[in-house]
Amino acid sequence: MKKTIRQIAEMAGVSVTTVSQILNNKGSRFSEETRKRVLDIVHEHQYRPDYFASNLINRHSKTIGMIVPDVTDFFFSKMVEGVEKYLNPLGYMLILCNSQQSLEKEIQLLQDLNHRSVDGVLLATPNLLPEEYAYGSDFYRRMPLILIDRGINQRDTGRLIIKEYEGAYQAVHYLTKQGHKHIALLKENGTYYQLQERYNAYRHALKDAGIPYKKQYVATGDLTIEGGYQMAKEVLTHPEITAIFCSNDAVAIGCYRALYEAGKKVPEDISVIGFDDLPFTPSLTPSLSTVTQPVFEIGFTAAKFIVDAIEFPERRIPNKIFETKLIIRESVKMNTE
Repeated sequence: MKKTIRQIAEMAGVSVTTVSQILNNKGSRFSEETRKRVLDIVHEHQYRPDYFASNLINRHSKTIGMIVPDVTDFFFSKMVEGVEKYLNPLGYMLILCNSQQSLEKEIQLLQDLNHRSVDGVLLATPNLLPEEYAYGSDFYRRMPLILIDRGINQRDTGRLIIKEYEGAYQAVHYLTKQGHKHIALLKENGTYYQLQERYNAYRHALKDAGIPYKKQYVATGDLTIEGGYQMAKEVLTHPEITAIFCSNDAVAIGCYRALYEAGKKVPEDISVIGFDDLPFTPSLTPSLSTVTQPVFEIGFTAAKFIVDAIEFPERRIPNKIFETKLIIRESVKMNTE
């Protein structure tokens, strides 16, 4: 038979308030012995709090909304893992929504989530939000909102910044050091991935190596497997190209396919570097050299930020900078021509 919180408290020899605070991660004033005793009884009896009843009393639903541009994207699926890793042990549930990169749909989803009384929202957006939804707005104050937006919406707190320029520069610089002078770039067409810093790094790394920039070596498209395939076919019309820098790992997979169909081998004929270091990249043949960014940690940190904003509204949410690093595997070789 399902136990009530009062029965759990009686078995642990503590008050109902003590059980509630420990379950809601607010029991720092209790000894480790007390916390362990309560949690052991909770686990033994598989106790689950009645969050609907709790919501009526505490005005908290223990649910977080998350809006992403594309739920099928490898990048966001890894980020969601990080979010859930932080939220689930605290008893929060995640409502995942797909905006399909549409600002209009984002606004509708924000309103819908607000009407469903979620405690806060994580919003991964490629868009500049209207003033009424921006940081510090009345809407923001009613429902905490953490943005995962590469900094396009201005704010002085809660920014999640990735050192994308540094990572992309490392990748292209490495190719130049391996003797490559004809290096293509497969870049985004302006959706969620507003990756101007990766493009800037590509140009600057070429300049620093004394290699002229050639716009015909840059192809633009969707940062998907199919997009990578089409962009790679485009740059392969220039037979002098010996290396390709892909703006993400999905694009690199499509690039591999295009190279295979063209009778080109990686890295014997053309070297390839990706960006993201998603879990499947070591399993490609050959294994993909790529720039790692901590996608899981980004999601984990965003979840921490939103929970802190909900539970400690008086605190200032900090900014967080994430490092990137080039991972060398088997997809690059020295060019001796």
